[in-house]
Amino acid sequence: MDAESSKVLRKKKGNLASMARKIELDGTDRALLRALSENARASGAALASALCVAESTVSLRLRRLQREGVIRGYRAEFDTSRIGATVQALIAIRLVKHARAEIEAFRRAAPSYPGVMGLFHMAGADDFLLHVLARDADELREFVLTYLTGHPAVAHTETNLVFEHADAPGWQSLLDG
Repeated sequence: MDAESSKVLRKKKGNLASMARKIELDGTDRALLRALSENARASGAALASALCVAESTVSLRLRRLQREGVIRGYRAEFDTSRIGATVQALIAIRLVKHARAEIEAFRRAAPSYPGVMGLFHMAGADDFLLHVLARDADELREFVLTYLTGHPAVAHTETNLVFEHADAPGWQSLLDG
């Protein structure tokens, strides 16, 4: 194994180890995460009141959860139709080759394509799934032709229109055990 391959393998093992490390959460941590998932802008005082704990407890817990990587950030949600972007699609992408360099190149490039809201690297028949936002069907078509079917690493795409997206709190059940 050459030095570069060895370096990549060590990095990958480190990433997998950090992903696999489960953080122990107590009832206060779980309640705090649930409250933040409902309102990420809630003040420390409001969270403390809702959880019946001291504001300093909330502050300490938030810092620990951020440091441990449980909380990765806070985001605003937008009604994209209010800015004129009304078409969403999930686009399945199959690559020509499954060489590491091809996969990594596409994984690095795709998130910066205009309109891309998310990228999933997947196992199965397709290699990637892109969540894309466009103003209309013509803009979506142009995106697919310009960035995907014109990409030398892409063998196949399948575009699925999103009629509706609903956030679901089902993930919170995983906090319980």
